[in-house]
Amino acid sequence: MRSLFGASQILAKSSSLFANPTTRSQRRNSFSFSLFKTSKASLSFRSFAIMAAMDEFVKGSVHPNGVAVITLDRPKALNAMNLDMDIRYKKILDEWESDPRVKCVLVDSSSPRAFCAGMDIKGVVAEIQKDKNTPLVQKVFTAEYSLICKISEYKKPYISFMDGITMGFGIGLSGHGRYRIITERTVLAMPENGIGLFPDVGFAYIAAQSPGGGSVGAYLGMTGKRISTPADAVYVGLGTHFVPSGSLGPLREALLATTFSEDPHDDMEALLAKYRINETIEELKKYQLSSEAAVVEWANEALQGLGKGAPFSLCLTQKHFSKVASAHGKEDSELSTLSGVMKTEYRIALRSSLRNDFAEGVRAVLVDKDQNPKWNPASLEEVDHSAVETLFGPLSPEVEELRV
Repeated sequence: MRSLFGASQILAKSSSLFANPTTRSQRRNSFSFSLFKTSKASLSFRSFAIMAAMDEFVKGSVHPNGVAVITLDRPKALNAMNLDMDIRYKKILDEWESDPRVKCVLVDSSSPRAFCAGMDIKGVVAEIQKDKNTPLVQKVFTAEYSLICKISEYKKPYISFMDGITMGFGIGLSGHGRYRIITERTVLAMPENGIGLFPDVGFAYIAAQSPGGGSVGAYLGMTGKRISTPADAVYVGLGTHFVPSGSLGPLREALLATTFSEDPHDDMEALLAKYRINETIEELKKYQLSSEAAVVEWANEALQGLGKGAPFSLCLTQKHFSKVASAHGKEDSELSTLSGVMKTEYRIALRSSLRNDFAEGVRAVLVDKDQNPKWNPASLEEVDHSAVETLFGPLSPEVEELRV
């Protein structure tokens, strides 16, 4: 899968600074308090206008089943976030975190072009040019970074539909959440070096967990290169699931129809599970028809790799990797440590090695070499996911657990 593991292939897409059109009226609303000295009457009117703009650009709603939705609705500016939007966004999350009605948070965009293009740079720079000591700078970064910390520590499932342009602060709003949905239209980048700033919004933390001991993420931050393929986005770690843009609507409806259990995270994992394997295979088949040779090559290689795997093993691998990824950085989870992962893999290895697929795979590949294993079950649709789950449980009393 050359697109996934070759650094030159991953980072070969062209890079340019993100566009951030902002209307004059929006800029006036965003910074009215610091730009104008007004009478009490006009100040009151302008305050109302700002509050209205915040509500208009960051919309929050709670559905009957407990799904709370934040919709970014500033399409002319590609959902670029200003100070008032940051404050409203965090205020909504704070309220929902303690609201027992809310089971999970979904963040999406009203625009097919962008999830969020970043911070509203133009307004901030305009203020700095007028007064280098403007308090706006501290306020903006305090609001942004506080919001990022809130997202990274959020107690309830936090799902981002990263459809379209997702750059700078857009990665800050999504990349630190637990469920990061990538589509074929997703374009990711941290272009801040190109504007004389630096890649912030906690991207260094994300980059540290990227392949090559963090080198791939560091390269992305240094160069501002774009990631514009789903495989690369997931490989680097910026996405957790690939969902075709045309399937976001049905996924949203399925989420709104979910009856949540005591653990909404389990419900989310179950809902998103099919997008790990089955849906991906179907999309890969579509990419085979692409007019772009590199895309066709990648799709063919990916499908060939998946086609060689036993269906049960593919489901097992997906579940195991998902569990470990979800546990990353959580001190209270055994799977957040290498020893914990090895203990779990010991349980899996002991049990899966006794399944007929193991013997059959060895026969087909290493013994008879006919490359035609007869898997049982024979397809992904026939896999019993409860049987997969049993491989993770504690060993029977007569079998000693791994000691490391």
